[in-house]
Amino acid sequence: MGKQEKIVSMFNDIAGTYDVANRVLSMGIDKSWRNKACNKTFDFYGKDKIEKIVDVACGTGDMIQHWKKIAKENSIDIQNIVGIDPSVGMMAEGKKKLPEVEFIEAGAASMPLENDSTDIISISYGIRNVVQRQEAFHEFARVLKKDGLVAISEFTKNEKTNPLDYLTDFYMNKILPVLGGLISRNKEAYTYLPDSIDEFLTTENLCKELKLAGLEPIHVKAFSMNISTLIIAKKI
Repeated sequence: MGKQEKIVSMFNDIAGTYDVANRVLSMGIDKSWRNKACNKTFDFYGKDKIEKIVDVACGTGDMIQHWKKIAKENSIDIQNIVGIDPSVGMMAEGKKKLPEVEFIEAGAASMPLENDSTDIISISYGIRNVVQRQEAFHEFARVLKKDGLVAISEFTKNEKTNPLDYLTDFYMNKILPVLGGLISRNKEAYTYLPDSIDEFLTTENLCKELKLAGLEPIHVKAFSMNISTLIIAKKI
C-alpha cells in the first residue's frame, strides 16, 4: 500500500469519531479559522452570485457547512457546492449532515471536473495529506475559472521564536496524540497529525508551489499563535 492509500485508509478508520475529536482537540477554534477563510475569500471574489464552489479533501463536510452559513449571512447565492475526497468513510459522515450536497470520490490531483468550471476551490487542513501536491495545484488551476480563487487553510511549519511556540509544540506532539487516541481509539492517526505538520512546507515554500501552477497568492494570514495559516491565491 502506497503512502497516499495509507493516509486514506487512516481517515476511513477514524471517520466516525472525526468531528468530535476535531472539536475537542481544537477547542472549537477551528470554527473561527474556517469562518475567516470563507469571509475573506468572498471579500476578494466580490460577487453576490457564485456558480460553483468545490471543497477538496472535504472530509465530513465541515467546510461546506461554513461556506453555506457565511454565504447566507452575506446574502451570497451559491448555485452549487461539491465535496471531493478519496475517503469514502469521511464522505459518508458528510452525507449524513449534508444530504443535498454532491460528494465525489477523487483525489486532489485528479478531479473529474471540467476546465474553467469553478469559481472557488477550498482545501482546509488537507493539503499536507496530498502526496502529489504540485500536481494538485496544477489541477486546481485547470478547474478554476480565470480570476477564480483557491483558499487553503493549513497547519504550517513555522520557526519557534517565543515560549508560546514551544507550548504549542508540546500540545501538538504530547497531548494531542493521547486525547485523539482516546476519542478515536486510533492513537496512530493522531500521532500522524503533528508528524505531518513537522514534515510539511513553510508558508513561503507553499506559496512558491502555488505560483508554479499559475496561482498567485494574494492574501497570507496566520492565526492563533501561527498554528493555522490562510492562503488565498488567484488563477492568473
